[in-house]
Amino acid sequence: MKKSLVLAMAMALGVTASAYAANPFSDVPAGHWAYDAVNKLAAEGVVTGYPDGTFGGDKLMTRYEMAQIVAKAMANGANVDKLAAEFADELDSLGVRVANLEKKSDNVKITGQIRAAYGDSDEGGNYGKLRTRLFVKGQINEDWSYTGRFQNEQDWANTNNGDDDIDLNWAYVSGRVGGVMLDAGRQNLKLHTGNVVDAEFDAAKVAYGKEWKVTGFVGKAEGSWDDEKDALKTDLNMMEDGDRLYVVDVTGKVGVVDAYATYYNLDNTNETVGSAFEGQEIYNVGVAFPVAKDLKLSAEYLYGTSDEDDGMDNSGWVAGLAYKGAKASKVGSWGVYANYYDMPALTFLDNTNNTYSNSYINKSKTAESDGFEGYEVGANVTLAKNIVAAVKYYDLDARDEGKDDQAIWSEVVFTF
Repeated sequence: MKKSLVLAMAMALGVTASAYAANPFSDVPAGHWAYDAVNKLAAEGVVTGYPDGTFGGDKLMTRYEMAQIVAKAMANGANVDKLAAEFADELDSLGVRVANLEKKSDNVKITGQIRAAYGDSDEGGNYGKLRTRLFVKGQINEDWSYTGRFQNEQDWANTNNGDDDIDLNWAYVSGRVGGVMLDAGRQNLKLHTGNVVDAEFDAAKVAYGKEWKVTGFVGKAEGSWDDEKDALKTDLNMMEDGDRLYVVDVTGKVGVVDAYATYYNLDNTNETVGSAFEGQEIYNVGVAFPVAKDLKLSAEYLYGTSDEDDGMDNSGWVAGLAYKGAKASKVGSWGVYANYYDMPALTFLDNTNNTYSNSYINKSKTAESDGFEGYEVGANVTLAKNIVAAVKYYDLDARDEGKDDQAIWSEVVFTF
C-alpha cells in the first residue's frame, strides 16, 4: 500500500500519534513510518492483514481489495469522497451504495437460494421447477428486525401461468416484548418435522422460555390455494385461503432427548374438501434422540378429530432414522435417512411433503380416501461450498382405496 494512501486513510479516521500501542502485525515494527496509522486502521476493522499475522504492506493491491478497504472506511464514517468517486464501479459491484447509507451498511442483508428440482410420480407425472428465493433482513433496532422473502417459480415440465410472478410471501417483524419473542406478519409455520403443516399464514406468533419453550400461534391461511396456477394444490389440501389456525406448542430437552407436544385447531368450512374435515383438531407428540454416533432416531404420534369424522381413522404415527447430513459450508459432507408414515387424513393439514403425500394419495378428501402410508428414503451431499444435491424416493399407499404411488424427487440447491 502506498505511503500517501495509508496516511490519507488514517487521517480520514482521525488518527492521533501513538493512539494505539498494540501491534497486530509482525511485519510492522514500532518506529515504522506507518505504525500508528496501520494500528488505527486495524483497530477500526478497516484492514485485517493476512492469516499468517502479517500486514503485507509491500504487496501490490488489486482494485477490488482497495474497494473493500474504502467500503469499510466509509462504514466507519471516514470522509473519503475522492476515493469513493475513484472506486465507484467496484463499490457498486460489491453492493455498496456511495451515498450516506454506508453508516447503515450492516442494517440490511440480502441472501438467496436457487433450487432446481425434478420429480416423477406414477400418479402425478413429471414435476420440474426452478425456484428462486431472495431473503431480506433489516435491523430496526437492537430488539426488532424485519424479514421479507421474494419468490419466483418457473415450471419446466408443465404449463404454469405463474412463471413471471414474483411473490412477497414473507413479510413480518420480529422483536422482544419483555421476556416474550413476537413474530407478526406473513410468515411460514413449520413446527418440528413439518408432518402436520408447512405453509404461509398472516399471523402472530409468541414464544417464551429457553430450555423449555412455549409457543402460541394464530394465523389466517395465505397460500394461493384458490389460484388457478395451483389448481392441483387447491383440490388436495385441508386448508383454504382465509381459514384460521390456532396452535400451542411446548418443546424442550430431557437429557439427550428432544421432546415436543403440539395442539392444532383449524377453524374452517372446507367447502372444497368436504364436511368431514370441518373443525379439524390435531394432537402431536414426538421425540428425537441419538442412538449411535451421527445416527438419530425420531418418532411421533398424531391424533386427529373433526366435527363429523364418523368412520375415519384418528391415530397416526411416523418414525425416522437419519445418519449424518449434508452441511452447505462443508464440501463433501453427506447424509442418508429413512422415514415411515402411517397418517390418516385427519392427522395432517398441508405437510412438508405435500407434493406426494397430499397430492397423489388423498385426492377426494372423503372418508373413503383416508390418508396415506408408506416409506421415504433419501440422501444428500455437498458438491461445493453452498451447493447441495439431494434425492429421495417415496413408496406410498392410500390407506383405504388401494391406490399406490411411487415417486422420485431430485434437487440441487444453491445458497448465497
